[in-house]
Amino acid sequence: METVEMNSVSLKRPRSEDDVASADEIKRQKILEKSKAENDSGQSIETVTEQPEDAKSEIIPNEESEEQEEEELEDSDEDGDPESFADMMKHGLTESDVGITKFVSSHKGFSGILKERYSDFVVHEIGKDGRVSHLDDFSVPVDDEDPPEETFTVLSDEDKQRLEELQLFKNKETSVAIEVIEDTKEKRTIIHQAVKSLFPGLETKTEDRDGKKYIIAYHAAGKKALAKVRTATDPRKHSWPKSRGSYCHFVLYKENKDTMDAINVLSKFLRVKPNIFSYMGTKDKRAITVQEIAVLRITAQRLAHLNKCLMNFKLGNFSYKNHPLKLGELQGNHFTVVLRNITGTDEQIEQAMHSLREIGFINYYGMQRFGTTAVPTYQIGRAILQNNWNEVMDLILKPRPGAEKGYLVKCREEWAKTKDPAAALKKLPVKRCVEGQLLRGLLKYGMKNIISAFGIIPRNNRLMYIHSYQSYVWNNMVSKRIEEYGLRAVPGDLILKGATAVHIEEGDVDNYTIHDVVMPLPGFDVIYPKHKIGEAYKEMLVADNLDINNMRHKIRDYSLSGAYRKIIIRPQNVNWEVVAYDDPKIPLFTTDLDKLEGKPLPVLPTDGKFRALKMEFSLPPSTYATMAIREVLKMDTSIKNQTQLNTTWLR
Repeated sequence: METVEMNSVSLKRPRSEDDVASADEIKRQKILEKSKAENDSGQSIETVTEQPEDAKSEIIPNEESEEQEEEELEDSDEDGDPESFADMMKHGLTESDVGITKFVSSHKGFSGILKERYSDFVVHEIGKDGRVSHLDDFSVPVDDEDPPEETFTVLSDEDKQRLEELQLFKNKETSVAIEVIEDTKEKRTIIHQAVKSLFPGLETKTEDRDGKKYIIAYHAAGKKALAKVRTATDPRKHSWPKSRGSYCHFVLYKENKDTMDAINVLSKFLRVKPNIFSYMGTKDKRAITVQEIAVLRITAQRLAHLNKCLMNFKLGNFSYKNHPLKLGELQGNHFTVVLRNITGTDEQIEQAMHSLREIGFINYYGMQRFGTTAVPTYQIGRAILQNNWNEVMDLILKPRPGAEKGYLVKCREEWAKTKDPAAALKKLPVKRCVEGQLLRGLLKYGMKNIISAFGIIPRNNRLMYIHSYQSYVWNNMVSKRIEEYGLRAVPGDLILKGATAVHIEEGDVDNYTIHDVVMPLPGFDVIYPKHKIGEAYKEMLVADNLDINNMRHKIRDYSLSGAYRKIIIRPQNVNWEVVAYDDPKIPLFTTDLDKLEGKPLPVLPTDGKFRALKMEFSLPPSTYATMAIREVLKMDTSIKNQTQLNTTWLR
């Protein structure tokens, strides 16, 4: 799923926009080659992303030659000229572009700054048993089968480098010799254990050379043996205790790092493939997030040892279980959010928060669902559903105004000039972005087989486009529904009885409230409201050259079955507090890691220069915290709008 986080957003009351000229190419390069525009995955200020209802978890394996380049390109993401960025974001989307137009509350909106610091947005995953994930224990379960702690420190960094190169066949050596400095049987045993546990696929033996003892590491059965031990179903060649659950579950605490990035880092350190990890939902980068992860046949001891070298994330609360985690099994997420420099009166804030707790907010799909560039993801989804593959190719690859990384700009320009996939691909230092994958597909299958070329893009990314179109339709229809009928259930609305949608009949309307009403995402397996909005669905799809009665596609992956979604969400566990502060850089609450490390909360002044609203609430899966915050502040949360109101967040 495409996601990118905004560094911070000033949610101020609207002012008239200046007619600023677009940024020139030099400024574009300066800003966006230094910032992670994350075009690969869209852009948003939303922090928690659950995968689409019918999508499967997928991590794109990195190509060895591209990993370091991509990391270098993505590492520097805080610099840039905010004014120029705001100019370029004039080409992005606003909320009204994607159907987000209504509010349910009657209070007057006010200003505040969201995500001035990434630590102002904290997310704790809620498991299917209702338990909120917290990092509060670094201890490792006692297990007689675990090797001694010295296993992880006995090898030098140089030894580890040589062993890794041997393991991955990166050099011509057939073995690596490690001298046993303090020759005892115990020391040799530990070195044997260290090599076998840290470098799966290698065997060891002891040899005497010139009166000295050496541990010789070598491949047991060539490359096929290595490939076998590095799969998800058989990740270890050596035995795993039968009494121990096959999966080590742990809590991942991360700061300013994407879930996929964290898993890829762990897989590199552990020298395994990312697909042996499982999780219930992905969390985005610019936040502090806490979630449960499971990994197949990796010991808690090895994972805990990584805490010494991990940057921006920690692992803890280890346990062994017999099952992995499944996408979507969570109950939701608990949010702790700080809105800084608020301008609302105490009365306004009380009204806003009481309304959020008692009424809730419109369950719109947030801006991250649609991307932030001049080509929204829903347009590509619409072209896929129309079976217009030339349009799909053109929308993904053509030059576009607005904020993008410099190398993507060059790639698009080359494509527009030559229509040569090989030439355009040469402009991309990172080939695993959607543009690079499509170009590789065109290179492989030719320009006359765009369907197969597009199929090279991972399934999740492809489905993201059509889910974006469904979300676009849903947002627009819900706005029409609320405009037409307000905040009450009416005859012809849909409600769920179990998993089945039924219409509200005239005689039953008093038995339901707006909180019971659902609306369909368009598809072949849903029904539509029996009032004006049902017709509005048909009209919208007809305008897009689609038939609402035929949502099956020639390609099965792109056939939409549809789904139902509540139109109003009432958050649970809503609490809030207004605090004063002087220094915008100090944290206003303690995190799980702060508590584990014994860090006290800074003492705040009673009459500081600024005021902040600290709010907590829990939301079910696939709902957007930014839409709840939008209802409180009554502000457009789009990056286009906010960067033009106040661009000081990009620094």
